[in-house]
Amino acid sequence: MDWLEEPLFRPPAEAESLIFQVSRGCPHNACRFCGMYKGVSYHERPMSDIFREIDRAAESGWRMARRIFLADGDAMFLPFGTLCRILEYLNGKFPHLTRITMYANGSSVLAKTPEALERLHKLKLSLVYMGLESGSEEVLRLVRKDDTAAHMTEAVHRLQAAGIKSSVMILAGIGGRCFSGKHVRDTNSVLREMQPEILSLLRFIEVPGLKMYEGYEPLTEYDSVREMRELIAGMELNSTVFRANHSSVPFPLEGRFPKDREKMKVLLDQVLAEGKLDRNGAGRVPLFL
Repeated sequence: MDWLEEPLFRPPAEAESLIFQVSRGCPHNACRFCGMYKGVSYHERPMSDIFREIDRAAESGWRMARRIFLADGDAMFLPFGTLCRILEYLNGKFPHLTRITMYANGSSVLAKTPEALERLHKLKLSLVYMGLESGSEEVLRLVRKDDTAAHMTEAVHRLQAAGIKSSVMILAGIGGRCFSGKHVRDTNSVLREMQPEILSLLRFIEVPGLKMYEGYEPLTEYDSVREMRELIAGMELNSTVFRANHSSVPFPLEGRFPKDREKMKVLLDQVLAEGKLDRNGAGRVPLFL
């Protein structure tokens, strides 16, 4: 897909999807924990460029594509009319298309009416990736997250009412040492109300170029895994697919709530007892996060 501009970010689950950049960067781009788009000025791409790239893809062997992901950081931020035109064009060019997905902030979802979201769903928008990060409003404020946990919860419920699934991301360690307990308690409280269809747990690791809030003390690898264990132990989810298989996590973990919660707790207890996790630092940091 030589029409894509770097840097490009997409969820792991979209590795096999056809990707189109309908915008560049992130319209908020102030979160202290995220360095994904810090060097990119947000802008909406011209419709003519988007349509031309869709045409090229449809004419160069991708016409049978079934899955499409719309980049960059918050495609839902685009005006409703613009999104409709793009999705209508995609439906016309890819006859076997079954699902369209995108990243979205809660505020961008709430800016769309319930009727608008229902229309997008009819045009095959089937899943939206959203970063809750933490259920603690204090932590979200400190890391300069644009959305509140309350708004994110409302956004997930509005998507669900329209038939659109939500894949929600949370970050172990984002509260540091000071807010670890509050982060766990408040996050599980929000998730209990939110009830996302898919939940991904990642680990926050400080990387060069990011500056967290004053007083932030990072968790060690051991403490991060212990926080993961506390989060999982407190999750009251009725029917949620759970994944913790990002490169930031020391080992892959996945299951379905509620039936696999006890099994995952036992596994994490074993890992914590083995004594192999770094108690003094972040442990082995992956080359790519």
